Amino acid sequence: MFAENADFSSMLGWVSIACWVIVYSPQIYENYSLKSGEGLSVAFVVVWLIGDICNLVGAVLANLLPTVIILAAYYSLCDIILMVQIYFYRWKRGRQGSEEETPLLTRNDSGNSASKVSTRTLVLRYTAALIFVFGVGVLAWRISRNTEKPEVPSKHPTAAVKWTVQILGWSSAVCYLGSRIPQIVKNFQTHCEGLSPALFFFAIVGNLAYSLSIIAKSRDGDYLITNASWLAGSALTVFLDFIVLGQFFYYRSLTRDVGASLSNEDRA
Repeated sequence: MFAENADFSSMLGWVSIACWVIVYSPQIYENYSLKSGEGLSVAFVVVWLIGDICNLVGAVLANLLPTVIILAAYYSLCDIILMVQIYFYRWKRGRQGSEEETPLLTRNDSGNSASKVSTRTLVLRYTAALIFVFGVGVLAWRISRNTEKPEVPSKHPTAAVKWTVQILGWSSAVCYLGSRIPQIVKNFQTHCEGLSPALFFFAIVGNLAYSLSIIAKSRDGDYLITNASWLAGSALTVFLDFIVLGQFFYYRSLTRDVGASLSNEDRA
């Protein structure tokens, strides 16, 4: 039974990795297409970066798999790319003597691209993306099973290292949770303009798969306590990410209703 749980846990872990590999891409592309990063809260990205750095250092100290360490470094790099985009486009806009909100307002004047896409189309897109991510995750899991080598016993970490890893794990969890708050607040100001919902959609799927992979491996009390910080950071963040998605669809429906009202007035 444990072997079956270990396989299922491993498969969910690979699905989570597949999500996190592509999670940043939609927002990076959104910033590039708008030539603006103003849809993102700077505090959101900075605190998320701090959480990823804590995660990276913890993975190195805990002597986790090289793939886990590489992914943690990749997350940090993507956070830095988002920060560079935000300040680069601000600097570029300053040189052009434009208002800070101009790119977002320009997008609104021409019609928000998201509002032009029907809800049915969005559902189909995200369903297809979900199937793709699960397919890639399962395929990667199958390949890893066929190529995995016998584990080499590693040295047991000292008590100091264990405590340091736990502190870093909880610090990372607090950062992941805290990072969403400034973004939620900013969304009330920007109405989610310039924000890619795919960023939070893939984050939700990735965090759910990661949390379930931990629980599927073992329900032993000591094991769950050891991994409590990673469970908290993943599972609780899902709730806040759903709030962000709720904001996006609320403001999207609001924009559609306003557009329909203006269209009716023009006809009249």
